[in-house]
Amino acid sequence: MSTPTALSYLDLVKICGNARIHSGPSPIPSEFDSEELLPFYLSPAPDSPIIGLLRPQIVELLRAENTGVWAGVSSPTPGRISLAAALDTHAMRTAAMRELCERWRDTGRFADIIGPKKWRAEMYPVYQDPFGAHDHPATAKGGAEGLNFAFEMERAACALFGIVTYGVHLSIYQETRGVDGTGLRLWIPTRASTKSMWPGYLDNTVAGGIPSGMPIFEALVKECMEEASLGEELVRAHTRGVGCISYFFRTAKGWLQPEVEYTYDMVIPLGADPAAFEPKPLDGEVESFDFLDKAQVETAMRAGRFKPNCAVVLIDLFIRLGYITPDNEPDYLKIATALHTRFDYERWAIDA
Repeated sequence: MSTPTALSYLDLVKICGNARIHSGPSPIPSEFDSEELLPFYLSPAPDSPIIGLLRPQIVELLRAENTGVWAGVSSPTPGRISLAAALDTHAMRTAAMRELCERWRDTGRFADIIGPKKWRAEMYPVYQDPFGAHDHPATAKGGAEGLNFAFEMERAACALFGIVTYGVHLSIYQETRGVDGTGLRLWIPTRASTKSMWPGYLDNTVAGGIPSGMPIFEALVKECMEEASLGEELVRAHTRGVGCISYFFRTAKGWLQPEVEYTYDMVIPLGADPAAFEPKPLDGEVESFDFLDKAQVETAMRAGRFKPNCAVVLIDLFIRLGYITPDNEPDYLKIATALHTRFDYERWAIDA
């Protein structure tokens, strides 16, 4: 039996960022490339922002809705679908989306995304500008007016509406370069076999979503304790923000997941007690942690053993630490630019 060809760094980036909107073929050809996607507007106002993208089957279901929640769905060929003008507060929009998504869940719609085993019971924020401020009415000092925050909705259902979501990823590692040789070791978890998504795959040291209303770094602090038994004092003292990556992932069933991941590093100081930095499973999300050298990590990446977005976070880390350079990687520019996409957002309204 032949051995599968090892994935390149560019292959891994394409697997994670496999969707394109109105801009030619996707990096990996898909049966869904020809689907007509309609923009999801916040309101019927002419200057309303686009907050998502709708697939044909979602449009069909919304067209059948007769609840006063939706605008622009009565035409046989709708081109501007939005929440109704009457839904003009964060709370009203949140309630309307909750009712719809829970009803679809309870009637068995889209069980692969919002079925009982997929439902997260975690609210995610939806912003008017996906590249704008992460604000929230609960933490706004000047009141709820003028916020970028539009409403919040069930995490699992965001992919049904092409909503941009946000997460945090932490890499804990130690470098010995320039001290006793050249080396990089990283703490790598194996996802629990009971996970509803990507069970048994390898992950970043700590990774998770950003719940609605929670500051970005506080979400990381929470995930560090829940997933890896890493205390708040250690995380605050040794973690640094190093940027973000973004990609547009389309699932095997065609659902749309434009995502931003804020990235953080925790460097284990040379000479420090490594036990103080050792992650340990706590909440059942992780089966085990292993302290792997770069060669082991790279072999697993090229074999497709990592959850796709975790592989690209590690590629970004290798670039930042100088292991991937323009001199040793012929696809360097393609890789580096693909790690920071805007999801073709400026083209979401095209053809509408």
